[in-house]
Amino acid sequence: MLLKKTNIEERLQRLRYKQNNESLIIDAVFDILENDNRKDTEIEKTLSSPNSSDKNNFIFDLLETKNIYHIDQIKEICINYRLRFLDSKYFKGELPYEAISKIKSLEKQHNTKLNGFKIIAPSKLFKLENADDPLLFAPIGNGYYYLIHKWGNDLNPFRKILMWPYKSFGNLIIATLIVSLIATGLFPEGVFSNKPNSAQAGMIFFFIFKSIAAVVIYYGFAAGKNFNTAIWNSKYFNA
Repeated sequence: MLLKKTNIEERLQRLRYKQNNESLIIDAVFDILENDNRKDTEIEKTLSSPNSSDKNNFIFDLLETKNIYHIDQIKEICINYRLRFLDSKYFKGELPYEAISKIKSLEKQHNTKLNGFKIIAPSKLFKLENADDPLLFAPIGNGYYYLIHKWGNDLNPFRKILMWPYKSFGNLIIATLIVSLIATGLFPEGVFSNKPNSAQAGMIFFFIFKSIAAVVIYYGFAAGKNFNTAIWNSKYFNA
């Protein structure tokens, strides 16, 4: 059996075709990566820029109902746990790439450019102006927001209880009364008299209550603290 002779011109053409195809593939991949990086940069710029938009052009049939929240629900959670709900431009923590990836996916799915991003997080994670788990939202409209991504660690299970006194002035007074009652009960008997009575207990309670209230008021004014109802959507550190 005779071997077919090698046609150099044919081999040269095949090599050129192969190399051109490889070059086209490399160029296509490069373009995809370049466009992807450009999109990432655009999203990061949007997240860190001022934007007062309160609506995005979502396709409602494509939204997951479990991720839709009303502003009243967000407000209640922020007040209960002493969190803030602010524009993403104030967020000083590191935004995970997974969040950016989800934004890109949503923009592609809904054929729109998202803006007006907001984040729920503790005050320490925001760059607040002077006057532990973030959630990224985008506005839908009419007071509704769509949860895009949650990251970080869960909140301390006792945070709601610990932050309860800060919800309002009434809560603070009740908390101060409770602490004063406990402190009065722990106060050693017979310090002022060998025969403790209700009048003496009342005086001790009144003294302890005034002392604790004074400390609370001093700390509140000195640190510029305010109640949860006033700070949940405030961009000011001492709001």
